Amino acid sequence: MQAEGVSFSLEDKLAIAGRLDELGLDYIEGGYAASNPKESQFFAEVAKLGLRNSKIAAFGSTRRADRSVSDDVSLNTMLDCRTEVATLVGKGSDRQVTDVLGCSLDENLTICAESVGYLKKRGVEVIFDAEHFYDGYKANPEYAMKVLAAAANAGADVLVLCDTNGGCLPGQIYEITKAVCEQFGGAEIGIHAHNDTDCATANSLAAARAGAGHVQGTINGLGERCGNANLCTVIPNIKFKTDFEVLASEKVKTLTEVSRYVFEICNLTPVMNMPFVGESAFAHKGGLHVNALRKSKGSYEHILPELVGNERRFLISELSGKSNVLAKLEKAKIAEDKELAQKILVRVQELENEGYQFEAADASFDLLVKRMMGTYRPFFELIKYRVMVEKHASGALVTEATVKLTVDGSTEHVVGEGHGPINALDAALRKALESFYPSIKDIHLIDYKVRVVNAREGTAAKVRVVIESMDKNAIWGTVGVSENIIEASWNALVDSVEYKLQKDAT
Repeated sequence: MQAEGVSFSLEDKLAIAGRLDELGLDYIEGGYAASNPKESQFFAEVAKLGLRNSKIAAFGSTRRADRSVSDDVSLNTMLDCRTEVATLVGKGSDRQVTDVLGCSLDENLTICAESVGYLKKRGVEVIFDAEHFYDGYKANPEYAMKVLAAAANAGADVLVLCDTNGGCLPGQIYEITKAVCEQFGGAEIGIHAHNDTDCATANSLAAARAGAGHVQGTINGLGERCGNANLCTVIPNIKFKTDFEVLASEKVKTLTEVSRYVFEICNLTPVMNMPFVGESAFAHKGGLHVNALRKSKGSYEHILPELVGNERRFLISELSGKSNVLAKLEKAKIAEDKELAQKILVRVQELENEGYQFEAADASFDLLVKRMMGTYRPFFELIKYRVMVEKHASGALVTEATVKLTVDGSTEHVVGEGHGPINALDAALRKALESFYPSIKDIHLIDYKVRVVNAREGTAAKVRVVIESMDKNAIWGTVGVSENIIEASWNALVDSVEYKLQKDAT
């Protein structure tokens, strides 16, 4: 929740907690209950969910320097959450103690020990986060170790080393973590890595190799500034690249779904090129790559995409060779036809020269293939459409679209209204077809993008419109190109409806 632009309702937090529990994570840090009533209410409500795999941890800091543990708001609020685990943050750097906390180094050791002890005496499992530990160790290793010792001697269950500023590199993390593991033999050691050098995942893996068995992170790497260690990359890297135990294989297979679910709750666009779970993680565009993949699946993939719940995709573009088209035909269970593939490739290259792109428009490509194979079946034929936009003196805008088409020999002439010309056309098209094809009621447009193709032409430039649609079972993309944005949008819209009807008919 500390990521810029991210805010969760109580219901959002509970929903995410449920999914993380299903994923099988050991701990879910629920937030700082002393900060606002919503955070406090979360702990009361999450207790009712009956989580099966995850322990909920309340978050807070060691006592204030001018308070006793019994009078400290943070510690007592954590206890009021009635969780079996507390994540307790204490200063692990001498500079942070003197410059930020404003007390002596010895006093900080007492604060850490008393705070841990206070929670332990009340039966709480304590995860001690040594804030700024790595920076503190580099400046004053003796004192940083004393902080860990104070927490350990007071009964802390896990000692977490924090790269709070995110400035360390994997070699530094490995050496420091190894030194800690050697000094604190039987203790559980963890890492909390920030991503300011884009090394949070690598740093977490380096710490694990050095002996840390506890890794903190977030789904999709969301977090303060540049984010935290991304569990969607940490987990599969540990699972498939090391000998350490992590989640069960069937749980890891849900990772892509969980990643996209959290992005959706956050109202953020998924990162397409995120390793393992991104839509582009197993997408292949170069003809040489696709040719090799058709012969050997491991030739350009380091793991099978299904191991993390993702899928292999073959992209069609001007960079494609026949192998890309043949791979798409194979995926569509169409018999291999090299002559057809060559014709399709030539047509794709012609269309891309006109401004089309099929990477995000699989449905339009599918319809193109059917047309070239002669298996395309039109479900309706357009006679004409008209769009009218009126602006009144009052400032009110009225948009109306008229669509006339034929369906099975019957002529439909309907009017639709909308918030804009495309919305009105969509309404009119649906109105004309719904009595013949009720299933188009299931179509929802979830994204609409416009890109100017040849900007130097100014207002006469071609535009490319890409529409993303979904029904109860699938998501698909379609594309249209024209100097007229309404025409480009209409073509993409019609492809979306045609694809849905073709899909339902097979």
